Amino acid sequence: MDYKALSYERTAATVIRNLEKRNMTGYYCATKEEARNKILSLMPEGSSITWGGTETMAQLGIFDAVREKNYELIDRATAKTPEESRALYGRMVCADYFLASTNAITLDGELVNIDGNSNRVACIAYGPSHVIIAAGMNKLAADLDTAMARVKTFACPPNAARVGASTPCAATGVCSDCLSPSCICCQTLITRKSRHDGRIIVILVGEELGF
Repeated sequence: MDYKALSYERTAATVIRNLEKRNMTGYYCATKEEARNKILSLMPEGSSITWGGTETMAQLGIFDAVREKNYELIDRATAKTPEESRALYGRMVCADYFLASTNAITLDGELVNIDGNSNRVACIAYGPSHVIIAAGMNKLAADLDTAMARVKTFACPPNAARVGASTPCAATGVCSDCLSPSCICCQTLITRKSRHDGRIIVILVGEELGF
């Protein structure tokens, strides 16, 4: 028997119950393939879809999958000027579905996210009709303090390197609580409850994904 997989499934069930008390919906998928299919099943074709920076969704193959279907895609990477980027952001906040991951999730069902430009945390907090968050079980943390430590230690340094930020953590792999011009830790969002029924959906995946 795969006891790690069994533990993941049981832990996810606990987290999902705690998400529900916070008016968020949770699902557990054992594999990336199951998670990809579940996410696609939640979004009717013809819907408008956008996303924040997310290695997890890329690893799930979501971006290739949605491009093969009949969705209206709002991709900020297509903007060629600051003006186009701002116009696209205006469309992003009115999208039907916003796809993202979370930097950490507590066992009690709270989502913790830290952002630089902050478009991702803004759309998680308000705007798009639905937010679908995919998170590998490696994103779980015991409580908020542990979640914050996880983000600073395991999420921010590789994310800073990924976006080419000139920050101390990108160079050393260790957070120095910097205030550098390219700091990617400008806004912190703790989602402890959703006021809107069915808006935030969390897909827990029984694999290590993202940072």
